[in-house]
Parts: sequence; structure tokens; C-alpha cells
Amino acid sequence: MYSNLKELTSHKVFHYFAEISKIPRGSGNEKAISDYLVRFAQERNLEVIQDQVLNVIIKKAATTGYENVPTVIIQGHMDMVCEKNQDTIHDFEKDPLQLRIVGDMLYATDTTLGADNGIAVAYALALLDADDLPHPSLEVVITTEEETTMNGAIAVDAKHFKGRILINIDSEEDGKLLVSSAGGVHVTQVLPIKWDNSTDNEVAYRIRIKGLKGGHSGISINKERGNSNKLLGRVLHDLSSEFHYSIQQINGGVKPNAIPREAEAIVFIQTDDVEPINEKIEKYNDIFKNELQFSDPDVSIFFEKRDISSTNVFSSETMHKAITSLLLIPHGVQGMSMAILGLVESSTNLGVVTTTDSTITFESEIRSSLKSVKSSMVTQVRTIAEMLECEVLIDSDYPEWPFDPNSKAKKLFEETYKEKYSKEMEVIAVHAGIECGVFIEKIPGLDAVSIGPDIFLVHTPDEHISISSTINNWEYFIYTLKKMKDFL
Repeated sequence: MYSNLKELTSHKVFHYFAEISKIPRGSGNEKAISDYLVRFAQERNLEVIQDQVLNVIIKKAATTGYENVPTVIIQGHMDMVCEKNQDTIHDFEKDPLQLRIVGDMLYATDTTLGADNGIAVAYALALLDADDLPHPSLEVVITTEEETTMNGAIAVDAKHFKGRILINIDSEEDGKLLVSSAGGVHVTQVLPIKWDNSTDNEVAYRIRIKGLKGGHSGISINKERGNSNKLLGRVLHDLSSEFHYSIQQINGGVKPNAIPREAEAIVFIQTDDVEPINEKIEKYNDIFKNELQFSDPDVSIFFEKRDISSTNVFSSETMHKAITSLLLIPHGVQGMSMAILGLVESSTNLGVVTTTDSTITFESEIRSSLKSVKSSMVTQVRTIAEMLECEVLIDSDYPEWPFDPNSKAKKLFEETYKEKYSKEMEVIAVHAGIECGVFIEKIPGLDAVSIGPDIFLVHTPDEHISISSTINNWEYFIYTLKKMKDFL
């Protein structure tokens, strides 16, 4: 077991993971990490391509004896979800991640770790840097903006690739082979704000929900974790049925593909209603703790006085539409697969609510392994928006990755796993967006699988990765590359 970072980074994979952890690489802010990858390749005289959206493709010739083995594409993404606890001081535009070891786990300090998908970058760099690992010709492609739009993968030019076997390293469970994933789409409902003014006898308070676990909106959606935006909608609706109050802003969540952990509303209430509203919110503390005792036992709701000079508040019409949107926009599992036991087929996540000077936006991430169901769910959200006279914006529509029972790559990884560990590898599908679907659409005949080490609580500040699993998964990965000469 590694007891400190100096020991840990003596391993090539963790050396490179620590190196890229020094470079800010949130989605949309990938220039520095992209340039780092280009320099890495140039310093080793490897062929490198950096395209207009900052994707990087690095090619390395086959080692001796592997010249006739089919070329392999190694794929991951360079961007990460940047999330921190609200009270944490960290600038994701410039600050390095602060890595720390707890037992067998590697964490960042009060921020996301970026193992999703920095571990793919670290594996790729360790492989490209090695001169003692046998492998076929390699085409390593590291994409941008996977966590937000998949625009990087969508923009990749297929002419750069000869390989027809793709190994994606964006899975999060060691010993499991991912062979299928859901498609998804980002849908935003835009509600125009009509403004009014609060009355003289009203005071400003913040209603704030905290303490939820959140998580990846695909991987964790079946864990029935609380959605702070939906919980806040319930509270605001209940209060509006008993009290006269106004809303100045509603904000919640950070990313559409992360189950929101925190949400808040700034409200203006009459002085005489402060105490009864406080009592009502205390009751909701008990209600939410009871409802979420197994999934989110630390959920809390706060009612705090605020000193706000602006008296602008939503008109009664806007307030009604905003609360109705929070209640009606769907969230959670919408259907389970009848083909694969335990697999979520379709879901939606109301991930982000944002108030600006002119609009309130409600951002949802919709997923399904069936294109027709995905389309139907978009229609549902569109219908709600039209009913409330809102605009709907649709983007980041990416394809599903269909299961191929005749996949040679699947067979290869199953056979090498059994040979190395003397047991069967578990083959799985996942309810999340994986770039394999985009590449399969682009490259005719492409055969894909996805692997990765054990990563926990991705897209949250508690994200962590198993050190031993990372090393084990790395050794299995390079073992399979070595064995390709025998199996392909």
C-alpha cells in the first residue's frame, strides 16, 4: 500500500495522473491540457494531431512482432466535471487539484478528483511513454467536452483512424466489461421573467437545501437520491398555498449530468409570516430526512434572513410558472430494461436551475438506450414548456451504443481476463453516455469495449479512486494488448 503521494507517483500511471491534476481541465477549458498532450507527443517524436476543438490524436508504431496485429484505438476524454462544496475555496480555472491518500483511495481535497476521465489520460500517457510494453499499432484519441456536450467526439474526423478495434477507458468498475450504453440529449426550458417589486412590509430570506449526495445522473439515477431542485419546488409550492410571498431568484445544481445536491431560493415574505414559515420549513426538514433516510440521511433545509438591497421579484405569473416547472419537469428513472436485469433503460435529470436578469432556465439530461423512447421523453418536456409558454432548446444529442453479441473485442477481453484471473469477466451495459456510440457511428465496422478501475461518487467532491484497482486494471489492460498477437 502506498502511504504518500511521492511513493504513489513512482508508478507511471499515477505519475501522469498527478501531472494532469496540476492542469485545470473543466469542460470548455481544455486548451492547457490539450497543449500538454501535444507537447508530450512531440517530445517523444510521436505523430500527433490537434484539431480545431482541441481533441488530440497520438499515434505510436507497433512494437517488434506486432506489426501484423490489427491497429487499436485507445480512447478517453481530457475534461472533467468541476464541482466543489459551496464553502470550499478553489478556482477550477487556475488552481491545481490537491491530491490526498486515504487508505487505498485517492481523493482530491473538497473537489471532484477528475478520475473521470483523467485515468484514461494517465493510462494512455504511461503506455505511450513506455518502451518495454508490447503492443500493436496505437491510435490514442483524447477528446474534449465529453462531460457537457460530447462535441469533441462528435467533431473527430474519422479519416485519421485505421483501427477498427476501440478500447475506451471511461468505465468505473474493475473486473467488468462494458459493451453497451445509453444515448442522451440536453434539453433546456427557458422561462422569460416578468419582474415586479416587493412590498414595504416584506423581508428577504433564503430557503436553502443542502446535504444531498448527488452523483452521476446516469450511473446513480437508480439509487433514488434526492434532487435538490425538485425538493425545493415542493417546498415553494406548499408555501404558496398557505402564505403570500414573492420569489427573487431560484438556483440549483451545477451540471445537467449531475444529480443536484444543493438548491436555493431568495424569497420576500411578510414580517408576520416569518415564524410560521420557519415552522413549516422545520417540518420539511423532518419530512425530507424521513423520505431520504437511506439514500441521503444528511439532507437539510435552511431558512436564513438575507440583507438584499434589490426589491425586484418575479411577477405572480412568473412565480407560478417557475414553481409549476419545478413540479412538472420529470426527474428520475422512467423505465427499466426488460432485456438486462437491473439496467435502467430510460431516465431524466433536472440538473440545473438558473436565474438571470431575464430568464429562468431549467436544464435536463435525458437518457435512453432506445432512440424512440428518448424522443418521446423530449416531447414530454417540450409539451410542459409549451403549456407554460416557455422556449425549449435542444443540444448535445448523442447516440446510444448498441450491444453486439458477436463482438470480437468483447471475446478478446473475456478470454484474456479468464486466462489471467481464472474466472469469468462480468459483461455489463450502463445507463450513461459513453463516447463509443459516437465513434461507432463515425467509423464503419468499429468494434468497441470499455474498461476502467473502481471509481466512486463521480461528479461529486467525494469522488475517489481505488489505488489497487487502478494498478490491477492497468496490468489487465497491458496484458490484453500483449495477448492480441495470440487472439487476433
